[in-house]
Amino acid sequence: METWTVETNDGGGQLEVHTFRPASSASLPGSKAPAEPAGVVLVHGTLVTDSLYWPFARTLSVMLGRPVHSYNRRGRGHSAPQPPGYSVDTEIADLQTVMEHSGSTDVVAHSYGGFVALQAARRARINKLVTYDAAVSLSGNLSSRWRPELEEAVTSGQLDHAWAHLVQGLGTAGPISYLPMGALRALSVLSARTRLGLEMRSLLPTAVTEMRAVLDADAHLHDFMKLSTPTLMLSGGWSPSYFAETGRMLAGAVPAISFAVVPLQFHEGPLRPGKRLAARIARFLSGNPVEQEPGIAT
Repeated sequence: METWTVETNDGGGQLEVHTFRPASSASLPGSKAPAEPAGVVLVHGTLVTDSLYWPFARTLSVMLGRPVHSYNRRGRGHSAPQPPGYSVDTEIADLQTVMEHSGSTDVVAHSYGGFVALQAARRARINKLVTYDAAVSLSGNLSSRWRPELEEAVTSGQLDHAWAHLVQGLGTAGPISYLPMGALRALSVLSARTRLGLEMRSLLPTAVTEMRAVLDADAHLHDFMKLSTPTLMLSGGWSPSYFAETGRMLAGAVPAISFAVVPLQFHEGPLRPGKRLAARIARFLSGNPVEQEPGIAT
């Protein structure tokens, strides 16, 4: 793995990038050797850093025989903080910057990252795009997932209460999401004793601004009709159903988008061991046909 940084285009600081290659390379971090194939940029979800995606990025790089570049979005690791006035435009510009400096043409994105990547594909040149459980708001369908209590709890420093509202609202933690608030607060207290749990608590303020960015960018199907990037939207068989519903709607209306369910996968599929999801993504990026659900045209 190579670690390097790139300056943001708004003067806000730098983005921390981690590059995985299928074989050793003599190129300098951040540069593309002449014989090296174009890279793939991996965009992570909310409430996490990119380090959780490193095994997935490494596996995908080996399968594709191409470099995969994972970067910490704003507010994480050694990347710049979220700026005043943060919005999806901030994320789109950052994604474009990483693509340009890494010599990448394709994008793989998870959850909130999928939302960012789809918005970017509407405005910028992306050769191929794969999203997994993209958090896209269509005609207000995610408004019920937003809980004002989350922001209030974060502002007042009641992080266990905030974490419980986030888990219940998004429903992305599997069966845990359906526990009562008291039980979720207790789990938050316990998880804070772990490195990952402590890190997630520290990222709760970024989750608030990112959820607001999704709702502020609420769109309609016709807003995606001009999207020309060949896009595969995937959803886990055990993910919350609203991700698949959004994927089906977009694939049914937008010719460039296809949709499929990956069986036996939770929302955090890219973070879990196994190669099924990476193999599905690699087939699409390599140009192999993708089997869709019945009734959804490619």
